[in-house]
Amino acid sequence: MAIIRDIAIIALAVESVVVGILVIVLAWQTYRLVRTIHSELTPLIRDMDETLQIVKGTATYVSKNVVTPTVKVSKTLAAVKGAAKAASKLGKRSSS
Repeated sequence: MAIIRDIAIIALAVESVVVGILVIVLAWQTYRLVRTIHSELTPLIRDMDETLQIVKGTATYVSKNVVTPTVKVSKTLAAVKGAAKAASKLGKRSSS
């Protein structure tokens, strides 16, 4: 019975050493993964920031040079259309 106990204790000791080594390997791999992710994400974030600045510039350009003049023309045409309708109604009233 003592031999079985001694073998069990030795087996548990070996298992503890193996588990300890595996935990150290896992911690090392996790460290490497975090370092790799950090080194990969930094340029990606920088590129995304550059793209965002380009999109902001494009949106500002389009707003100033396309949307604003289009709205002004549309507003003017609506005013002319309204004035034409009012003039046509006045012309119909005076002929009646």
